[in-house]
Amino acid sequence: MDSLSQALLGASVGGAMLGRWHGRKALVAGALLGTLPDMDVVLDFGDAVADMTYHRGFSHSLFVLTGLSLILAWLARRLRPHPDYTAVRLWLCIWLIFVTHVLLDAFTTYGTQLFWPMTTAPVAISSIFIIDPLYTLPLLFAVVAGLIIGMNRAGLRWQHAALVISSLYLLSTLAGKQMADYRLDRALALAGVETEHRFSSPTPFNTLLWRVVAVDGDDYYEGLTGWFDSELPKLVKLPRNYSEAALALEGSEQHHRLRWFTRDMLRYDLIGSQWVVTDLRLGMTGYHPFRFALATVSDDGKTTSLVRDSELWPAPAADLGQLGGLFRRAIDAQYRFPLESLANNLGDMPAASGATP
Repeated sequence: MDSLSQALLGASVGGAMLGRWHGRKALVAGALLGTLPDMDVVLDFGDAVADMTYHRGFSHSLFVLTGLSLILAWLARRLRPHPDYTAVRLWLCIWLIFVTHVLLDAFTTYGTQLFWPMTTAPVAISSIFIIDPLYTLPLLFAVVAGLIIGMNRAGLRWQHAALVISSLYLLSTLAGKQMADYRLDRALALAGVETEHRFSSPTPFNTLLWRVVAVDGDDYYEGLTGWFDSELPKLVKLPRNYSEAALALEGSEQHHRLRWFTRDMLRYDLIGSQWVVTDLRLGMTGYHPFRFALATVSDDGKTTSLVRDSELWPAPAADLGQLGGLFRRAIDAQYRFPLESLANNLGDMPAASGATP
């Protein structure tokens, strides 16, 4: 989730647990602890693929954070003990700030390695967009209220209410996820299509309209479905180019890790002389932020060399006007959002340079 939401969540948890004794300081301390797991973004893991797939790794592990919360609680109790509440309450406060952070992240699409160092695939429930005002606003109001009026009885009630409201909203997104998955399965069954992997996620900033994707070898199907739709989603068949790309990327550790991290929700495009791999889960159709050039084809097309130090491939320039189109599609199932043309932009050369990086 975005950093603001995580800081507000941490602040509200800290205020609810310790605000009665520490007042506004509990909100500030909670906000700081709530952003701590994301500090792994300052680490350089070696290349762009590693930076993506190791983020939300050890720093988001339930095992690591449980141990860290015990250490921090012991240090705080030793250095600045407070006689009015127990060490268990202090530890529980720190632990809840950490755990609510990583569990909230797990509801997004990115992928959170909750069980690191186990090699299980990252958890990505994918029921909420990385920025969702309906989740964040109750926490924002509660934290601002606590800072203004203090953490008296009214200030505590604000924190409790915000945590209940935001949590209920988060749980409600699972209903949208179930709706989207069910409609995707029905649409594929009626079309007689058997796919290898399926995926759904809310479109930017809302949970009314959902994007559904299904991978089938060298092709994938994509569509939109929403709460106001009376029909199943119309699926657009798009090229994935897996077979050809797999030969070019044979032996690529980066490709292997991306397949594990994304559960094979990848698209492959030969752009110029570069094989570019796109994570189809994140962003929106045609505007996927995580794209990587993993192999270079020789001028005669006969040999391919793997890229060892990957970099992010430039994404097509975002057209913010499409957000209006998504909103219109959310309330009007007959509106034709240009999924196919946007997806086809992924195979184009970056407009800014006119050449591969």
